[in-house]
Amino acid sequence: WVRPLVPSSYSPPRSTPTPPSPCCGPRRGEAHGFISLLHPSSGIFLFSMAALASLALRRSSRGLLPLACRGVASLPPPRLFDYETIRANVKEADAVSSVEAAFGMLAKGKVDVPIPMHIGIDETETAGPGDCHIKGGYISGTTTWTVKCANVSFYKNVEKGLPPGSGIFIVCDATNGAPLAIMQENRYLTDLRTGAAGAISVKHFASPKHKKVAFIGTGVIAQAMARATNTLHQFDQGFAFGLDDGMNAQFADTIHSQLGYPVQVCATAEEAVRSADVIFTQTTGANHVLQLDWLQPHATIIASGSDQPTKNEIPPEVQRQSKLVCDLVRQCSRVGELRSAIAAGVMSEDDVYAEIGEVVNGTKPGREGDELILVDLTGTGAQDAAIGQVAWEVLSQK
Repeated sequence: WVRPLVPSSYSPPRSTPTPPSPCCGPRRGEAHGFISLLHPSSGIFLFSMAALASLALRRSSRGLLPLACRGVASLPPPRLFDYETIRANVKEADAVSSVEAAFGMLAKGKVDVPIPMHIGIDETETAGPGDCHIKGGYISGTTTWTVKCANVSFYKNVEKGLPPGSGIFIVCDATNGAPLAIMQENRYLTDLRTGAAGAISVKHFASPKHKKVAFIGTGVIAQAMARATNTLHQFDQGFAFGLDDGMNAQFADTIHSQLGYPVQVCATAEEAVRSADVIFTQTTGANHVLQLDWLQPHATIIASGSDQPTKNEIPPEVQRQSKLVCDLVRQCSRVGELRSAIAAGVMSEDDVYAEIGEVVNGTKPGREGDELILVDLTGTGAQDAAIGQVAWEVLSQK
């Protein structure tokens, strides 16, 4: 034991003080490796954490397990949900409504959402390269919180008959911290919440009269954007450009058959966007995908390809000429499109018009006439918390 944190006039008990029962409550210590505890005899003592651990072991040997261990032992195991169950029961409409509310709470400061963690996986002859994105969050007042591990860009998986992406959601009880569910969603929930962000962007930043849409990149995120947006806004004509001819044709056929509007596959990105009112970009972010002089002056660009510091789809000059909206400014300035404009010295965080949630809440207006608008989507833990909550609400009834 070390010196007591009490006035010199205090007379400690004659015997060496022993730590109180767990109900006495810990206080943060003033020295590394020590913790201060309120002693039952009204003194505050600084105890070595190693000594406390030793005491816990002695109690355990007497059959008195520490309180934390006894509590965990009584919690039920998390439920496991596979991909097919999740896909069959959680739908776009669920995602759109929950994610829109989450953006509103995020703008009010009612979401605890850390900056994402990124892990890069080396490329070998048979595997990789890959990226692991770890995100999560808690929305104030909800009954769950979520952590997500999304694994993407494992493109050599395709040669093995495997998808290039996978992932799990861990949904936890906000009342006791216990894991409620492990969801093997394989990016389905991630794609749903990403598509929902695109749909919400169209709702607030496009005009109801905007009926022509372009997709740069025709993979699963493009389909997610199209399906989610169709729950709020109907297009008459689509244009698509991507690097894989087979994927482009499949995308066009799928959207036409499922959503009812024709999609013209274009030879260039310029051809795809020149007539478009709304433009979705969802590429690997390796190169710029459009130019300012290709765009309609009233176009709404929804960019979701940049979620790491190495990615950039939208040229800085397009960002500078646009009303720029971010899902989360402090995140976009680190890993989104905004990062590249800041690096180029043409913009700062102060040049961002709004976060999506500010417009959802009515704090700022969305579209104001014929103006070029860019929405920078990096994907937030608020969205993951929202889709995790709604997925649990749906799946826990099964």
